[in-house]
Amino acid sequence: MTKIAFFKKVANSSQKAVSMSSVGRPRRSSMKTQLVSAIQLEEVEMEEVNNHHQEVNSPYHEVNNPHQEVKEPQTYSVEEAVETIGFGRFHVMLFIIMGSASIAEAMEIMLLAVVSPEIRCEWHLDNWEVALVSTMVFAGFMVCGVLSGYMADRYGRWKVVFGGSVWAAYFSLLTSFSPSYGWFIFLRLMVGCGVAGCSQGFVLKTEFIPASYRSYLLPLASIFWMVGSMLIIMLGMTVVPTLGWRWMIRLSVIPSVLLLLLFQLIPESARYNVSAGNVQAAVETLQRIARMNRASMPPGRLVEPLVKERGSWRLLVSPAFRRTSLLLWYSWFVASFSYYGSVLSSSELLEKNLLCVTDADAEHQQKHSHPEDGMCYCIPFGFNDYQTLLISCLGEVALIPLNICLLNVFGRKWSMVLLELMAALFFMLVNVCSTMFGFTILLFLIRSLVSMNFNVVYIYTAEVYPTAVRSLGLGFCTSFSRIGGMIAPFIAQVLMSHSVILAMLPFSVACVLCAVGAFLLPIETKGRALLQNS
Repeated sequence: MTKIAFFKKVANSSQKAVSMSSVGRPRRSSMKTQLVSAIQLEEVEMEEVNNHHQEVNSPYHEVNNPHQEVKEPQTYSVEEAVETIGFGRFHVMLFIIMGSASIAEAMEIMLLAVVSPEIRCEWHLDNWEVALVSTMVFAGFMVCGVLSGYMADRYGRWKVVFGGSVWAAYFSLLTSFSPSYGWFIFLRLMVGCGVAGCSQGFVLKTEFIPASYRSYLLPLASIFWMVGSMLIIMLGMTVVPTLGWRWMIRLSVIPSVLLLLLFQLIPESARYNVSAGNVQAAVETLQRIARMNRASMPPGRLVEPLVKERGSWRLLVSPAFRRTSLLLWYSWFVASFSYYGSVLSSSELLEKNLLCVTDADAEHQQKHSHPEDGMCYCIPFGFNDYQTLLISCLGEVALIPLNICLLNVFGRKWSMVLLELMAALFFMLVNVCSTMFGFTILLFLIRSLVSMNFNVVYIYTAEVYPTAVRSLGLGFCTSFSRIGGMIAPFIAQVLMSHSVILAMLPFSVACVLCAVGAFLLPIETKGRALLQNS
């Protein structure tokens, strides 16, 4: 019972008492009693009003008010967790192991440039047959690129990378036992299919790296590609003259086998697990990274919307990404066309001595020709040729500081524009007569520019697409890039035999058109967080 109700009851009782009192009591006393009770009642009412106002203004009022909405618990996204944990020991391990995957991939691709003179002589191959070997590898890459991207978005990045590595190593080993040219190109087709799965390692790596570090770490990964290229060239220099090209291929499989053991240390992508609804696995992965980096997790619980359409190609051609996808597909085509064009052109120019060298020695004065009997007259790589290839490989990493500077100062789009225009210029300079040292520097610069452009295209693609289709988007792009890789051998190895300038012109024109396409890209991803959903 409140104080107001109590005093009202007392006042009523007083009134009843007065009415039942003796007749002799004066009426004045009754009026006095009623007046006192009314004053007391008014004071109590004012006290109750004041107490009510104090309760409303009290900081505890929200808690005691049953109608007040309870605060929701704190939550965080994968992107926030990655940024909070920051860079540390886990990322160093990730960088080394996934970089080693690039070593194995580079050895499989660069093997074509080293082994071409050997199989040309052993099986008496024409130029188009030698070019077909490279084309078959890229054909396998093209067919399986989209498939591996779809599987990575549906079933996980790690499974596809591991499976692709096993596949590529197995069929590469079988290549060394090829009894004929037909078996050789079929097995290299299978190798290309496995390498397509390995390329998804770039997505796995990108999804773990904080945004501010991507423009530094991803270009630095080209160091591992350079190491792989140099390893296969050194194997060619030391093993081919003594044991032959078959043993060179067998020894080149060893890094892939060792890599399979190291893959066990890499977890599945937390972004993929969240998109697939496996939030607990994503939390465990992030906690593991935090422990390794000696960092703390963000407060609250991990909350991300479940992505229903993972690996849907419709998103790639939706109005939000249609223009970006079309321009990226052409950019990837040119990136591969120009890169492998530079690699195979270097090999062909050196093997057939097609360079206009003003100070050529006796070795480089001998031209490649086909005798009248149709048998292949080949000139195997000499020590100086291997040396030139090694120096050109250094171009993969020599200009990495410039690559990082371009990415951080000009962004992704303008970096592609500048690199493509410079590559177009240097491709045409190959037609100018120079010394052997001058050509070595020129090949070095071309290799640097096309390699840097490939790095930027890789980074932009991984950043522009959301997690739901990131692997599929990369898969489509790599498939278009392999179309460029399929065409490049016929330009660099077949057309080159007829005219150096006609062979260099397509590479130069393609780079100019690609620069225009990069300028028209609608999205700049510099400093932008990775999207989880479209």
